[in-house]
Amino acid sequence: MEKQIRTRDIKLVPIGNSKGIRIPKLLLQKYGFNQSLLLEETERGLLLRKKDDKTLSWEDTYKAMADEKENWDDFDITLDDGLDDEKFEF
Repeated sequence: MEKQIRTRDIKLVPIGNSKGIRIPKLLLQKYGFNQSLLLEETERGLLLRKKDDKTLSWEDTYKAMADEKENWDDFDITLDDGLDDEKFEF
């Protein structure tokens, strides 16, 4: 299924000495935007996200992986790949 990208033509409006945008109520509801948002600069432009989006810390990530109880035994073979004996130039 192809992801549909919708675009809207919006105008900047004066807010004091700054400029802002108006976000339609339906979009605010659809994405759960409340009082504040995170504005992220990306290579492709600006991204608005909910402020309560939580990025996992390394500790939380480790706990989540441990809770999954996945079997990683197949990766133990990389310990015997012989690369420990190789000399690398930096």
